[in-house]
Amino acid sequence: MSIPSAVKHTPITGGRRQLADYLAAGEKPREAWRIGTEHEKFGFLTDSLRPPTFEGERGIRLLLETLATRYGWDVAREGENPVALSRNKAAITLEPAGQLELSGAPLENVHQTCAEVNGHLKEVRSVAEALGIGFLGMGFQPKWRRDDMPWMPKGRYQIMRDYMPKVGSLGLDMMTRTCTVQVNLDFGSQADMVKKFRVGLALQPVATALFADSPFTEGRPNGYQSYRSHIWTDTDAARTGMLDFVFEDGFGYERYVDYLLDVPMYFSLQHGRYVDLAGQDFKRFMAGELPMLPGIRANMTDFADHLTTAFPEVRLKQYLEMRGADGGPWNRLCALPAFWVGLLYDDEALDAAWDLVKDFTRDERHALRDGVPRHALRLPFRKASVRELAAQALEIAKHGLRRRARLNALGNDEAIFLDPLQRIVESNQTPAEQKLELFHGPWQGNVDPVFTEFAY
Repeated sequence: MSIPSAVKHTPITGGRRQLADYLAAGEKPREAWRIGTEHEKFGFLTDSLRPPTFEGERGIRLLLETLATRYGWDVAREGENPVALSRNKAAITLEPAGQLELSGAPLENVHQTCAEVNGHLKEVRSVAEALGIGFLGMGFQPKWRRDDMPWMPKGRYQIMRDYMPKVGSLGLDMMTRTCTVQVNLDFGSQADMVKKFRVGLALQPVATALFADSPFTEGRPNGYQSYRSHIWTDTDAARTGMLDFVFEDGFGYERYVDYLLDVPMYFSLQHGRYVDLAGQDFKRFMAGELPMLPGIRANMTDFADHLTTAFPEVRLKQYLEMRGADGGPWNRLCALPAFWVGLLYDDEALDAAWDLVKDFTRDERHALRDGVPRHALRLPFRKASVRELAAQALEIAKHGLRRRARLNALGNDEAIFLDPLQRIVESNQTPAEQKLELFHGPWQGNVDPVFTEFAY
C-alpha cells in the first residue's frame, strides 16, 4: 500500500489530457532508467507465531520507532501513530495487518537493489529479534484466520475495510493475509511504455508461477500454489485484472486515464484526514459534484492517490509496476527485478519477449491468468506447459542482463540473480510444491515449521 502522495496540489483544469500528461511526465532517457523493488513480509511473535499488534511491548509501533531512532529513518505519522519511515528515497510502510513493506529507492542495477534488500532485512532483524519478532516471506499467511489478524491504525485502511465486502468476498484477505514482491520500471516514450505494458501483462502469469508460494490457508493445504494470486480474482473486479484494452490498437496514456476514471474511488485526503468516498465517481470529484465534498474539486494530489487504488496485474503510474509475484525469501526478492529488467530494459530482449507473446489470444492470456494460481508451472499451454514458457522467458531475460553488462565487484553480471528461478524451472518444483512436500513429509501435517525454516 502507498503512503500519501507528495504530488503538488495542482488543480485539474485540463481534464483527461492533463492526467495523461502527468503519466507521460514519467518518460525518461535510457540512462535515467532505474529499478525500484518493493517487498512485503509477515511479522510473527517467535513464541506464539501470532502476528504482532500495533501497540504493546512487542508491537509494530515500537519496531518502527526503534528502526527510526537506530538507523536514521524519518517518521511519518497519522495523528500520534507512526505509519511509515523514509530515508534516501526509500520507505518502510505498514500494510493493513502489520505486514512490513520496503519500498526501495530507485537504483541503477540489480546488484544495488539486492544489497538494499539485504541491508533492510539486517536492520529489521536487529530490532525485531530483541522484541521476539520474526519475519516470513510468503504469498499468504499460512496459519492464522482472517479474524486473528490485527488492523493497523491507518485511515485509508478503515475505509477499504468497510468497502471491500461490498465488491468481493476475498478483499479483506487481500488486505490482511497477503504479501507480494514487485518491481517498478521506467519507460522512454509512450510506445516504449505500451510495449513493456503488453509484455508485462502477457508474462505476468509466468512470474506468478515461478514465485508461487502460498499453498496453505489456516494451517492446511488450500489447493492452490499461489492462493495470493487467486485472491485477486474475487477482490474487486472494477480495479483488478488483465486489462484487455492494453492490447487494443491506439492504447496509450489517455486510454489508461479513461480506465482510471472509471475505477470507483476510496477516499480523499483533506487537511490530513481521510474522507470516505468509497464507490464514488472520480469524474464527479473533478467537477466538484461530490455531495460529501461540496464544491471541492479534485486536484493532482487526489489523482496521484487515486492511481494507487487500482490493482491490475501491471499498474501504470509514472513508471510500470510488475505485480504478479508472491512474497518469498531474500534471494527471490532479488530474482524478480532481475527477471523483469532482463526482459524489459534491453531492446533485443524486449523484442524477443514481444515475439514470444504477441500472438497470444485474449482467451489464452486469461487462461494463463486463471489457471496458474492453482497449477503454476504444470498448467498446460498450447502443446507444452507454463514451465516451457517460463524457460523461454528466463533465457531471454538472461541474455538481456548479460548484454546490459552491469557487473559487481567480482565481475558477475545481473544474470546471477536468475539462478533461483532457473533451479525452479529445472526441478519443475515451485516454492509452494516444496513446502507441500515438507508438510506431507518431515513436518507431519503441521505448518508451524515454516516460521522457523523459512524465516528471514
